[in-house]
Amino acid sequence: MENFKRNPIVKKIGFNRIVLICVLILLYVIFGLTIQNFWGMTHIMSILNYVYFLGFLSLGVTFVIATGGIDFSIGPVMFACALVAGNCFNKFGMPMGLCLIICILVGFAFGLFNGYMVAYQDIPPFIISMASMNIAKGAASIFTKTMSQNFPQATDAGGWFRNLAKMNGIPTGLIIFALAAIICSVILNNTRAGRYILCLGSNKEAVRLSGVNTKKWQMLAYVICGLLVGCAAIFFVACYTTVQPNYGDQYNNEAIAGCVMGGTSMAGGLASIGGTVIGVLIISLVQEGILALKLTKDYQLIITGIIVIVAVYADVVARRRKN
Repeated sequence: MENFKRNPIVKKIGFNRIVLICVLILLYVIFGLTIQNFWGMTHIMSILNYVYFLGFLSLGVTFVIATGGIDFSIGPVMFACALVAGNCFNKFGMPMGLCLIICILVGFAFGLFNGYMVAYQDIPPFIISMASMNIAKGAASIFTKTMSQNFPQATDAGGWFRNLAKMNGIPTGLIIFALAAIICSVILNNTRAGRYILCLGSNKEAVRLSGVNTKKWQMLAYVICGLLVGCAAIFFVACYTTVQPNYGDQYNNEAIAGCVMGGTSMAGGLASIGGTVIGVLIISLVQEGILALKLTKDYQLIITGIIVIVAVYADVVARRRKN
């Protein structure tokens, strides 16, 4: 095993990523042999629809967790973005392009708020994200008067935005998500901002004593997260028709599970965008497999919880061995 880990190709790809890819393939084969037509395009497109919005949520929260923080508001904020945008389109008749921009701006506002309160007011990330989660739910319900928001189909007026997810049978959303993942990877691994964000998770005090404005970079991680949550909302409405108030909590756990499973340490200082992408694919595959088996959503919650526990435990064990 040690010789395998020392292999140059394995080192380049990453042993953990190889294990995750093997798990992904194994699960796909098992579901395919167990469920009729699971390898058909219907199930594949359903998996991808889930990957798009969950993937953007996971990419965003990866930056936050890399600093040693956490954000439990991403799911409800995504729904708040979608509800506000939907209400602007349905009630006020705004152009869909402007509504999508508003979608991103709402996510940006929550990211800016969370980042400022954590970085400049020293409020624990857990507390402020829980507060933001409630604010997002309440504000969206008040703005829409607790009304669900329906988005137009591709053939309807204003339905052009659905081409972002699928156009003429081509999964354009997968291309956009892949480009977003590459950009996030470059930012996190090849820019000063990314290096400081990772260093904050490793040893924030040492970074501060070296003369770096740690507050600025810590807030930036939350701002990036907010922007990506806004993008997640766009892809959610591009794949699904109706958005309901007071939803989104479950996606917090799934997004965080995808990150941690992919190699992002809950203690901060270590993050993998590539691992996050594979983790999201696994979560989405499991979700579709459970639905195809006609099991209730409760089973998915249990499996997601187990995945989080196993991933965090593996991270703890790895850190113990390293120390």
